[in-house]
Amino acid sequence: MPKEVKRNLGVSKQPHTDISVIIPFLDEEESLPELYQQLKDVLATTNWSYELIFVDDGSRDKGWDFVRSIVDSDSTVRGVKFTRNFGKSQALHVGFELAKGDVVFTMDADLQDSPKELPALYKKLTDEDLDVVSGWKKVRHDPLLGKTIPSKFFNWTARQFSGIALHDFNCGLKAYKKEVVKAIQVHGEMHRYIPLLAKHAGYSAIGEHIVQHSARKFGKTKFGPDRFVKGFLDLVTLLFVQRFGKRPMHFFGLIGSMMLVTGFGFALYLGIDKLYLETQGRLITERPEFYLALTTMILGSQFFLAGFLAELFMRSRNKTPNYRIRETL
Repeated sequence: MPKEVKRNLGVSKQPHTDISVIIPFLDEEESLPELYQQLKDVLATTNWSYELIFVDDGSRDKGWDFVRSIVDSDSTVRGVKFTRNFGKSQALHVGFELAKGDVVFTMDADLQDSPKELPALYKKLTDEDLDVVSGWKKVRHDPLLGKTIPSKFFNWTARQFSGIALHDFNCGLKAYKKEVVKAIQVHGEMHRYIPLLAKHAGYSAIGEHIVQHSARKFGKTKFGPDRFVKGFLDLVTLLFVQRFGKRPMHFFGLIGSMMLVTGFGFALYLGIDKLYLETQGRLITERPEFYLALTTMILGSQFFLAGFLAELFMRSRNKTPNYRIRETL
């Protein structure tokens, strides 16, 4: 028998997976059994081949015990447990790396996202040939002052800065083409801005779909009012990194150059005035232009130094993941 035939006999072809559903969770032991059953009931009505990826972001309850129990009896379930709480972005990043489905869904584990929305999101993504479909919780069941109004203001700000016409950046229920989640890196607290990350990666076909929002049934929210302030700062950081992350010298160097030119301009003016004009008859150190020149030259030099250090950091940074996995099922 030819060698190439023998090699082919030894290769097991991986089964095709239509969709992947990624569920990051933190202390949701009461919600997980009901969410799992809802997912199974909805997916049983489709002809999709699927996988469910549960990512435990450092839970202290018995949620991981439930995941371990269903992995033993359900071959469609996979699980990853972090050593501690590293954040939702890191949990989604791991899920994206593991996902095999042609379409990848993300949803929260608190039962506020309904699995019944998955077919509609899938249909919109495929029928309209979109890269990303984001859920829009048009009718919310959250406290008006504590969440609803701040969320509307946050989403308005995000739309203005990002140029993406989404009403609900924070909705955890989203659908992606597989190539999108494999092309982006989600770290820090950037899970709110995955559509923006996708846009900067070249996947700009982004749509939204109105989804059902339910009141929290068990436990309490893991996010406080400070998430809106952090979200705005994360947006500014993301926009800066996307524009200047590869060449930080373009930002710091430009500001440094402007300050140095300004400082040298003032110094040149003072020198010419002292040597040839003597219009004011004062010592150079007594004139405000001297301190403007000194300050702008010092600041300009510091901006240049910051640019050089950022360039060196970009070239030598360690790309090890900023999370640790305790167990994989």
